[in-house]
Amino acid sequence: MNANRRILLIDADAFFVSVARQVDPAGAGQAKLLIVGGRPGSRGVVCSASYECREYGVRSAMSIARALRLCPDALCVPVPREACSARSRAIQQVLTRFVPVVQCSSIDEWYGDLAGTEALYGHEPLEATAARIREAVFEATGLSVSIGGGTSRLIAKVAVERAKPKPGSGATGVYCVTPGEEATFLAPLRLADLPMVGPRFAERLERLGLVWVRDAQTWPEEALVERLGERAGRWLAQRVHGRDDSPVLPRERQKQVSREDTFARDVADPELLERELLRLAVRVSIDLRRQALRARTVTVKLRTNDFRTRTMQRTLPAPIETEGAVARVARSLLRALRRAQRAPVRLLGISLSHFEDESGTGPEQLGLFAPVPAVASATEQDAKDADTPRDLALTRALDRIRDRFGTGAILPARLVDPHTDTGPRVEE
Repeated sequence: MNANRRILLIDADAFFVSVARQVDPAGAGQAKLLIVGGRPGSRGVVCSASYECREYGVRSAMSIARALRLCPDALCVPVPREACSARSRAIQQVLTRFVPVVQCSSIDEWYGDLAGTEALYGHEPLEATAARIREAVFEATGLSVSIGGGTSRLIAKVAVERAKPKPGSGATGVYCVTPGEEATFLAPLRLADLPMVGPRFAERLERLGLVWVRDAQTWPEEALVERLGERAGRWLAQRVHGRDDSPVLPRERQKQVSREDTFARDVADPELLERELLRLAVRVSIDLRRQALRARTVTVKLRTNDFRTRTMQRTLPAPIETEGAVARVARSLLRALRRAQRAPVRLLGISLSHFEDESGTGPEQLGLFAPVPAVASATEQDAKDADTPRDLALTRALDRIRDRFGTGAILPARLVDPHTDTGPRVEE
């Protein structure tokens, strides 16, 4: 580990709540109890909630209905998507004035590498530079950010949680770990709180008597390897001591493009489900082409009325990009999922991954965890589901029309049938 690294993680505080308050100062701006994600009575989920709502147990990804049962006096508003995108870009523009390398990790989170800027900032402590950045972001956008810092992305990620000025925490919005103090800083944490330690891995560690980071710090690396395996053992041995050499990159390669809808009413009709799947295929394939990408893997996700979520995917030998090909593959996956479970569907989604760009090149994506179940595909089926010359010609023509008149200017006839509807949809 390089003790001279100066890595920051900049995290916008309650980002969606803050933006909603800016967009609607007379409504959301006056509500201490605020939930962002959907209107009361909608089928949406909580995207974010004010700190006051969180004290009632409201959490992200919780259904709006459940959140309101916990906090009935809260004001619920939809996500102001366009405003959030604009504020995210504005924050990143400020960061680039201070930080040579900025990596956008999500719409409200950025890593920054300040290597080589020591003289530029008069060799001041990292905390002072971070405080300067935090003040500049607030002046430019009116939004508050928390900043964690240290010698690695791991330490910055954990430190930012200590920095967040939650009610009663006494935090100031900036917390940086001194080089050489990484292991001491991590020791009091639970292993489950380390980034990338999921519930199953945490349970496995607990069965070995490893609950706290300090517990694992006492184990030799080879002992961890013996009990956890080569990959997991060496990974954990490094992380519990704060060692992480992963770089901050200016731009991460897109990993997937996805679209999901939560229906206003549970849907059991197979024909209606396939119609909604086609709607998603159109939207997600447009997103794919606008980024000049082609995908080899199609994944269909559905959540039934018992809140069980299941996915199924298929990887093709050649990449696809047209809505026709995406719809064909997705339809076969949906039918396979429905054969196994025919309960009414609450949420439906399609994601595209394993990309190749227009040059036909692109690295294969390696998954950290086991893949979701895949549908075995025969050569004949691959040929049927691939992009055809007709698909490609039609798609180019449709894209020209949509670019000129809007995405909804032209749709498959099946999507304009006035006789069937799922009610207002909540886009995830």
